[in-house]
Amino acid sequence: MKNIPIKVIALSIAAALTVGGCASKEPMPNRGQKTGQGAVIGALAGAALGAAVSKGHRGKGALIGAAAGAAVGGLIGYNLDKQAQEVADSMNTTVSQDEKEAAKTQDIIVTKQDKYVKITFKSAMMFETDAADPTPAAREKITRLVDVLKNYPSTIVQVVGHTDSRGSYDYNLKLSQKRAFSVANLLKSLGVANPIYARGCSFSKPLVPNDTPTNMALNRRVEIYLYPNEASVIDACL
Repeated sequence: MKNIPIKVIALSIAAALTVGGCASKEPMPNRGQKTGQGAVIGALAGAALGAAVSKGHRGKGALIGAAAGAAVGGLIGYNLDKQAQEVADSMNTTVSQDEKEAAKTQDIIVTKQDKYVKITFKSAMMFETDAADPTPAAREKITRLVDVLKNYPSTIVQVVGHTDSRGSYDYNLKLSQKRAFSVANLLKSLGVANPIYARGCSFSKPLVPNDTPTNMALNRRVEIYLYPNEASVIDACL
């Protein structure tokens, strides 16, 4: 693919910010920043596509592509913000900016990143000791997520289990896997038609150091990641 002129890229980003700024009039906490990021990404991709398909008019083609790409990118960014807020509302909580800090006082933490929304459930409110089946209270919370997911049928769902460092790695790996699969199967049984994946990480990705009972409790958790597309999926154990 030929290089896109710097001027076109600059104009593309400007178009992205313009489109992103008017993507929606709904009041949404911190919606503008993420929508703008999605629009910029969409604009660059659209500019590249427009330049590639417009023979003899690369600059014009890139700008047309940028406008279309910005609209799509802005929509993705907005949907992530909107989805995060809907999840938080369904769980009677707020969207947190600092997961570690929120985990100290909340049993359910909803955070949003550039490419995904994450819901973190503390194991203490999810499972009995050494058990993999969600408690009745946990099932009730997970059920609230179902209606939100039905509004986003293309969202990819990844359920990830984590433990503290007590016991062997293999034992904790199996426990974390069982808990992740249990939650994933519950979502399926409740009628969620989205693609759902599950995995366990044992104690390979602690939220905080496993040096006190309090910190160990923070590390025992189940995370549910909501991705807008396959390109956004991360390795949650790294």
